[in-house]
Amino acid sequence: MRSIVTTPVQTDSRVLLLGAGGRLGRMLFAHWPQPRQLIGQSRQNINGFLKFDPLADSAALKSAAAQAQTVICLSGVTPAHAVATGDGMHLNTDLALAAIDAAPAETRVFVASSAAVYGAAYGPLCEDGPVAPLSAYGHAKRAMEEVALARGAGRICVLRIGNVAGADAILGGWRDGMALDQLPDGGTPRRSYIGPQTLARVIHTLCMAKDVPDIINIAAPGVIEMGALLDAAGLAWAPRAPQGPVIGEVALDTRRLEALYSFSEDECTAQGMVAQWNKGRAEG
Repeated sequence: MRSIVTTPVQTDSRVLLLGAGGRLGRMLFAHWPQPRQLIGQSRQNINGFLKFDPLADSAALKSAAAQAQTVICLSGVTPAHAVATGDGMHLNTDLALAAIDAAPAETRVFVASSAAVYGAAYGPLCEDGPVAPLSAYGHAKRAMEEVALARGAGRICVLRIGNVAGADAILGGWRDGMALDQLPDGGTPRRSYIGPQTLARVIHTLCMAKDVPDIINIAAPGVIEMGALLDAAGLAWAPRAPQGPVIGEVALDTRRLEALYSFSEDECTAQGMVAQWNKGRAEG
């Protein structure tokens, strides 16, 4: 049986968003249902955000956490960030623990993990099921999950986030001449996706909920073909023969999330997700 994180939260409670300057953080800030509720943190100079390094300035982190009833730790090291900066993947664990240790004992902490912890397992992938990460990033996120849940037992919720439209390598990383692997059935790889506005609504709902699971998949129900996503955006692509092993489908089981958040039909389609992405770009 899964454990339940129980912390009564008021709808006007302050929420500290660590890593607010990153791609996902900017999406949450742009679409958060109660904008005045958020306290943003970044290591960069961003207007309206607190500026400090969570690992180098524990006093600033503790002071910021004391202002909030909920802490969301999006801070982490992605493969692209690791290549650009030389930062090690172990910092994913260090950053999560820094957030947990800085937060008051009664404060709920959400830490961002990834669907990468499931590896090539066939779905629907359930939070209670096996994990078998393949990449260094997946291994790092799984190590972070284990340590964070042990350190903050009873007040930690791990967010296993699927592909976010616009923050992914397909829609967000589109370029001229893009090619997608063609599967034996003629289609393209299928993934669990979520639109940027829906992501903000979902995480806001979790922050306001009284009870949340200790681990929860974050994605809209169903899967989206990569080719269909680009088609919905009107972006050209070409099929190609796979250059190596291809994971045809990564499908997250979203039943835990659906018990807390009611998805509209539009939020579960490629067209709806692309519309959210386009709206965010137009407003940003």
